[in-house]
Amino acid sequence: MNLSSHLHLLQAAVPYLRLGFDPCVVIIGSKNVPAPGPGAAAYSAAKAGLTQLGRVAALELGKDGIRVNTLHPHLVVDTAAWTPEVLAARAEQYGLTVEEYQRNNLLGVEITTRDVANAVLALAGSSFAKTTGAQIPIDGGSDRVV
Repeated sequence: MNLSSHLHLLQAAVPYLRLGFDPCVVIIGSKNVPAPGPGAAAYSAAKAGLTQLGRVAALELGKDGIRVNTLHPHLVVDTAAWTPEVLAARAEQYGLTVEEYQRNNLLGVEITTRDVANAVLALAGSSFAKTTGAQIPIDGGSDRVV
């Protein structure tokens, strides 16, 4: 689902993107691509495949002026997927409190859905009009990647 659905959607969208004005695709990858964690093999593998799909799409669609970039957020907990129970279990797995786990990055900040949405808007806008094939972290800085 984290890979095949995106492939099918991209295939269906390409004919319309070719007709668009400044067309772009922003793929939501994961911090797990450059720095996978234990217990998330299937998720990490699917997101790595999705990132590769984005890279190949950038290669293939650039000639049509279609930009394809990937964001790699980390731990966006203000979604329905992160129940208090799931969050507590993951924090415990890393030996952290929930608060420490939510801000477990170099800047000590929590990454929110608003942060990710703002990054998508930036990538889709004129500031990145000449960027394709990029992989951009939105993770507060990961000591496992830097």
